[in-house]
Amino acid sequence: MAYIDRVNRKLLREFGGRVGAREGDGCLVLEGELENWADVVRAGMLAAAKPGLFKKSRYRGLVNRIRFLGAPIPPMETPAAEDASLEGEAPDVLVVGAGISGCAIARELARFNLKILLVDKEHDVAKHASSRNDGMVHPGIDLRKGSLKHYYNRRGNALYDRITRELGVDFERTGQYLCFSRPWFKPLLYLSLLYWKWLGVGGVRVIGREELHRNEPGLGADLGMALFFPSAGIVCPYGLTIAYGENAVQNGVMLRLDTAVLGMTVEGGRVTQVRTNRGRVYPRVVVNAAGVFAEDIATMAGDRFFSIHPRRGTSAILDKKAAPFLVRTIASKIGTSSMNAHTKGGGIVRTVHGNLLVGPDAVETYEKENFATHPGSIEAAFDKFKATSPGLSPGQIITYFTGVRAPTYEEDFVVCKGIRTANLVHAAGIQSPGLTAAPAIALDIAQFVKELLEASGRTVEANRHFNPIRRPIPHTARMGTEERRALIEKNPDYGVILCRCEEVSKGEILESLRRPIPCDTLDGVKRRVRPGMGRCQGGFCGPLVLRLIAGEKAVPPEEVTKDGPGSAILWGPTKKGGESEKNEG
Repeated sequence: MAYIDRVNRKLLREFGGRVGAREGDGCLVLEGELENWADVVRAGMLAAAKPGLFKKSRYRGLVNRIRFLGAPIPPMETPAAEDASLEGEAPDVLVVGAGISGCAIARELARFNLKILLVDKEHDVAKHASSRNDGMVHPGIDLRKGSLKHYYNRRGNALYDRITRELGVDFERTGQYLCFSRPWFKPLLYLSLLYWKWLGVGGVRVIGREELHRNEPGLGADLGMALFFPSAGIVCPYGLTIAYGENAVQNGVMLRLDTAVLGMTVEGGRVTQVRTNRGRVYPRVVVNAAGVFAEDIATMAGDRFFSIHPRRGTSAILDKKAAPFLVRTIASKIGTSSMNAHTKGGGIVRTVHGNLLVGPDAVETYEKENFATHPGSIEAAFDKFKATSPGLSPGQIITYFTGVRAPTYEEDFVVCKGIRTANLVHAAGIQSPGLTAAPAIALDIAQFVKELLEASGRTVEANRHFNPIRRPIPHTARMGTEERRALIEKNPDYGVILCRCEEVSKGEILESLRRPIPCDTLDGVKRRVRPGMGRCQGGFCGPLVLRLIAGEKAVPPEEVTKDGPGSAILWGPTKKGGESEKNEG
């Protein structure tokens, strides 16, 4: 029986003829109407062919066009700014999206002597999934061999030591413990070592009770053994994205924020014009790294052969004081870990800054930009992971966050040249382990772009001035006494501590405002040097940072925003100066 016939039989059985599948332009296309978003996603999951060595499909991908009747799907939020500052620009490469994928791609493209334009509709880089994840560098657990996820995760993981060293970003190979409580599992764990070796996950070991609890004394007493994956690590995801973006700009990439792609003109199977709120752009090649909006960019370019179904995940951030007594590395218990096709979440993860992250969960959503957190998500995460570390308590939470991931129905990455549009390259469907895979994806995308440019007659030469080294912002809290003293003698601002929780100095904050990527918001400074990341969440340092931003950018304090346009903090004085002076007299 043909694959499409099998799919239609499943859909008929599940949805009573309300939806069906057909072939269109080499893709499997779903059509129909459903009231429940979970059913729309379930139909897509039923129809999609999952990747792997032994699972091949004749279709290029699945396009889910089932109409959702339950609620209006919100349109993409766009910047309020409109001008002609980009009108007529003709870059060799236009990269759409300044998350971890887009910034990494732009940096690798900067190795060539090209005119590169990187755009993002947000006011800063790393505003969506690239700043809203646990920062785990995955070893490759539960990735299907033969999938692009497996391929790029292995290559990306191996690049992390070099990439983070070049970019001046903190990275630790902490390893990951996958824990078990049932004694009869032990022989199976030793047998599983052959599987991990076949999968290409190196150095996996079986850890007994004594060693496990010596290394991780905060784990549950019932956990008697574990698999240890030494290649797992932790990195600051938004810190790495910012570093990639800064190094790209240092090497000649033009970055334009608050810039949304609104439409494209496609002629003769090529994108000839891209319309933005900043004017029309005429690129030779377009790179689609737009996250949850990658399917929208693909549609504009006439090359949609996949669908994104957004998936929300919420994590809690715990006070640093809890970390030494709970989990020192990355740990989860089998049965409670995120070992499924939907997420590779680590369970309990210690960050490079010393906090613990608990979560995330995985909830399908039709809202691509709704980052609200729900109490039920936090409660479910704590109930789930208390089996790993019984000392977990909601009282240790200092804040929480929600990210929206961008999976395809095939649950695999889309990393390829355009199928129908000749000057297009896709880096789409980049969900977990996308952070781990990003360095390797960027290498291949840069090569694809080079090939397309050369095929169009453009000579692509190496950028002889490319410098892979980025100088990080000094962090005085991590310095030794002598090193800190020398820095303060050179610049006394580094001796003025403004954020007590994270021990952030005035010098660090000022430096964050003077970097290659524009930064003029409280959250932008927070992502770069961490004032407001501690237990008081900016209650003490927030006004001080706001005043510094206003002074450095030469704007009134009421013009400083929390995280870009539409997030004003101050609305002006509560009294007029004359009245205040009169009352005081």
